[in-house]
Amino acid sequence: MKFAVLVCLAAVAAAAPQFRNQNQQSFQNERQVAILRDDRQDSGDGNFNYNFETENGISVSASGTPGSEGQSNMQGSYRFTLPDGTIAEVRYVADEFGFRAESPLIPTPHPLPAHAIEQIRFAEEQRARGITF
Repeated sequence: MKFAVLVCLAAVAAAAPQFRNQNQQSFQNERQVAILRDDRQDSGDGNFNYNFETENGISVSASGTPGSEGQSNMQGSYRFTLPDGTIAEVRYVADEFGFRAESPLIPTPHPLPAHAIEQIRFAEEQRARGITF
């Protein structure tokens, strides 16, 4: 019986996380950050809002309402400090039309060249006349 207990303890020790990954080690060395504000309100009927802010510049705010198709409609923003010291901010809306975020940090597609726009216009004109391929 003592041998079985010893084997179980050895198995538990061997299965414990070893934290050999550099990212995991640096995570353990991070300092804790104080929460400056944590305001939450939930009316229980699908309406809610919250505001959260930490001492290192992270802040999140959101408000939500029940959606027309059973979903929660939300709008809000979050921001944090980038390594170069600038503030990154993202504003978003999530509703029955999907998730839409706005920020100067989000890449946008290049504008279509004029010939591509002309091709699209021509194809739409053909489709309107009933021409299909």
